[in-house]
Parts: sequence; C-alpha cells; structure tokens
Amino acid sequence: MQMTRKMKIDAAKQYVADKLGIEVIDLTNEELMRQIREDLDIGIITSVAGSAKGIAAKWKIAQLLDININSVDLFKSKVT
Repeated sequence: MQMTRKMKIDAAKQYVADKLGIEVIDLTNEELMRQIREDLDIGIITSVAGSAKGIAAKWKIAQLLDININSVDLFKSKVT
C-alpha cells in the first residue's frame, strides 16, 4: 500500500486492517492472521493442502485489497 497507493505506513496499515475487518494491532498477531489468511484463502507461510499458493494467493490478495500486483497482472495477460 505504501508503494502502490503512496500511503504512509500508518495509513497503509489502517487500509489493510479495514479491508480485513480487524484492528491495526491485530496485523501483528500471528495466530489471528493465520486464521484470517486461511479463512480468506490468501496463502499462509506454511502451506496447507488445498489452500491458495503462489500466484493464486497473490491474485486473491490483489482482489481483496483492490490493488494491482505486477506479477498478477502479467499472469492475467498471459492466460486471457
């Protein structure tokens, strides 16, 4: 968010927290964030069978945060 929307760090954290429906402080809670990532299927650090990985996880993150991610845009251009 800092790079794509030129937001300051506090504004970027608030934007992501709002999109996830949590408080900013919760962004650093490993257990809560793992559960949120699993629920939203946006990828987790240690993979779980059947969950989004790689470009699929990035694609979902781009949709969730309403941002463009270059690798996702490039992938979309090659598959459409």
